[in-house]
Formats: sequence, C-alpha cells, structure tokens
Amino acid sequence: MRVVIAEDAVLLREGLVRLLTDAGHEVTSAVGDANALLAAVNTDAPDLAIVDVRMPPTFTDEGIRAAVLMRKQNPTTAVLVLSQYVEERYAADLIAEHSGGFGYLLKDRVADVEEFLEAVDEVAGGGTVLDPEVVTQILVRSRKQEGLGQLSPRESEVLQLMAEGKSNAAIASTLYLSAGAVEKHISSIFTKFGLTADVTENRRVLAVLKFLGA
Repeated sequence: MRVVIAEDAVLLREGLVRLLTDAGHEVTSAVGDANALLAAVNTDAPDLAIVDVRMPPTFTDEGIRAAVLMRKQNPTTAVLVLSQYVEERYAADLIAEHSGGFGYLLKDRVADVEEFLEAVDEVAGGGTVLDPEVVTQILVRSRKQEGLGQLSPRESEVLQLMAEGKSNAAIASTLYLSAGAVEKHISSIFTKFGLTADVTENRRVLAVLKFLGA
C-alpha cells in the first residue's frame, strides 16, 4: 500500500515511516505541514494518508482541515487521523461526509503496533476505525438525540462497538455474546432507527452515522 504521512513531530514521523516500511508498505512522502500534505497527495496518489490534527503554523486544526479538503479533491484516498487529544466533533464531521476509508485514533494507539497496523489495513480497505475514547465522548454527546434513547443498554454497547469498526464476531467476543445474539441486537437497532431492509445504503453505516450525530 502507498502511504503519505503528515506529522510535524520529527521523531513520531520517522517512527511511523519505519513502522510502515517494516510492515511492507511504501511511504511515498513524509511531510510536516498541511500544505505539503495536499501537494504530496496530489502528486503521489496514495492509498492512505496518515494525518496529524494539529500542525504548523498555528497548531490548531490545520491538519484536519487539510484532511477534509484532501478528501474532496481525492475521494479515493483513505484518511487515518491521529490526535493527541479527543476532538470528537472532527470525527463526526468527517465520517458524515465519507462513510468509509476513515479512521480517528489517539496517538497513544501507535504504541500498540499490531493494533495500529490493523487500523491502517482496515481504513485503507474502506473501513472505519474510531478510537474507543472518541466513541465514548461522542456517545455522551449523542445520548439525547432522537432514536438513541430508544436503545437498550446492551444495544448501545453493540452500536458503540460497531462505531469502533468491530465485526459481528469481534463484538460477540468483546461482550461475551453468541453470534446470533449480536445479530438480533443489530437487527433491533436497525428497526428502532427505521432502517428497513429495502434501503439502498449500508444499514450498518447509517446506524453508525446516526450514533455520531451526522
């Protein structure tokens, strides 16, 4: 896979380059600011861009704004956002615009190499991966939204794990449920959200978008 990295911290940037290269990926560019990110994506046409939220010159939201613009200009390039802190509104905004090929992780997750590389593969393959801490804060913010209050505590747990990008099998393992029980909970979520089987969009994605307040 071809990857562009945008991270202003030199040590972390070089560490990501080494980690991804050792995993068999091709890092086409490793840059330190948002403008260089946009230029690299346009030039390299990567499969995935790994982007820091805060970059020069103001270290506020340059990276995330560049990621939004990048997805508009290069919709086939997946985006994995890295952030030092939870800024859940950015995750909700981005996933509302693009239901797949998106991830939002706290930088602490990079320390777990296997977990990070799995997230890279999932996002590059068109999936969605959200840091559990981001999901938790979105859940708190979304509690009062229409529809979510109808869910049982177990259904809320299942939906939260769906938002983290977990498969039915992974949800069953995490919650110590049978595969059939997970399917029943997901079916109930779809029903409560009014997502009937005849909708053309992916009901799983639509349920997660509702959870995120999109």
